[in-house]
Amino acid sequence: MRIISGKHKGRRISPPKNLPVRPTTDMSKEALFNVLNNHFNFEGLKVLDLFSGTGNISFEFASRGSSPITSVDGDFGCVKFIKQTATEYDFNIAATKSDVFKYLENCKTSYDIIFADPPYGMDQASFEKIVLTIFERELLHEDGMMIIEHSKYSKLEHLINFSFQKNYGGSFFSFFEFDKEHEQDLKNSDTNLRIVDEEED
Repeated sequence: MRIISGKHKGRRISPPKNLPVRPTTDMSKEALFNVLNNHFNFEGLKVLDLFSGTGNISFEFASRGSSPITSVDGDFGCVKFIKQTATEYDFNIAATKSDVFKYLENCKTSYDIIFADPPYGMDQASFEKIVLTIFERELLHEDGMMIIEHSKYSKLEHLINFSFQKNYGGSFFSFFEFDKEHEQDLKNSDTNLRIVDEEED
């Protein structure tokens, strides 16, 4: 596992081999961050990394200056490794052992970027629940982006605020952003309704 860019560019991180994970490949990770680089200045971004596993994505954000970063995983070994590595490299990463869905239900913080890498075998309804919960609970900043990594068998294009999709070597990344035109239309509708109500009064 290699950090591609930033302060620790080129550093290799070796997680324990017994962790129950499927890390994002270096090729896919590099392609993903090339996309994000066209949308964001990483410095100071507030990031939530769900199903964080080895912390691969969290470490990449941290190396590029994003802070604070919250990594959530249900496995004790993964969380322990992320904490140890964050301490070693002085990354501002808070690793939390939790069921991701419970975490989202109780989360009261919003983020610039939310990345989720659930098990590829997770059922379709659970993939959809991630997206719906994040937008219903307003956990993503208005100018933020959510990315879900998944296999070709999970279909997310029909979900709210879906923006575009990329495919790298069998890994699919679905990107979600607020539809600015749709949001403005809703605001204009609300304004028009208030004007009509005031005129009727």
